[in-house]
Amino acid sequence: MSFSTVMLVAIALGTDAFALAIGIGVAGITLKKIGVVSGVVCLFHIFMPLIGLGIGLALGKLVGEIATVIGAIVLILIGLNMLWEVYKERKQVFSFSQAKSYVAAKKNTSKSLDSFWGLIMLAGSVSLDALSVGFGLGTMKAQIFGTVLVLGVVAGIMTAAGFFLGRRLGGWLGEKAEIAGGIILAAVGVKLLF
Repeated sequence: MSFSTVMLVAIALGTDAFALAIGIGVAGITLKKIGVVSGVVCLFHIFMPLIGLGIGLALGKLVGEIATVIGAIVLILIGLNMLWEVYKERKQVFSFSQAKSYVAAKKNTSKSLDSFWGLIMLAGSVSLDALSVGFGLGTMKAQIFGTVLVLGVVAGIMTAAGFFLGRRLGGWLGEKAEIAGGIILAAVGVKLLF
């Protein structure tokens, strides 16, 4: 797998963390917390795909060439799922009181980052796709350590960027990032099939 393909996958995976960080950034977050959360997300985006890569490599040895097809389909499904989640959110109609609750929830999410378990839950939630993508890349026999390092560093940078953009721009950018991420993952999966 080429470095440019790994970078595309890394950017696509980082969009979940980026979008969530924008939402939290809008509610307000300190620079220290930005550094801590971005670092933890980076670590999760290294270890989760590493676990998935290990499982995928083992499966790849068991089922041979069909494993590449399975890996490509996993990437496509993750991308399509990201697009579906954005579509579902767009279909929701918020009343004024629901909108106030949504903003309050974002502020509570920012506060929950003060606790160890809150931080672990947040990092884990935005890294679940990385586990599946790691599995998909493992079936294709991707170079393990370089790949997960790129995935982690890109996710950490995108998380920090999301926090800073959230502080500056507001919530409109998060949804567009998730759409782009879903399209990229699905496109990489389709490319790997052919």
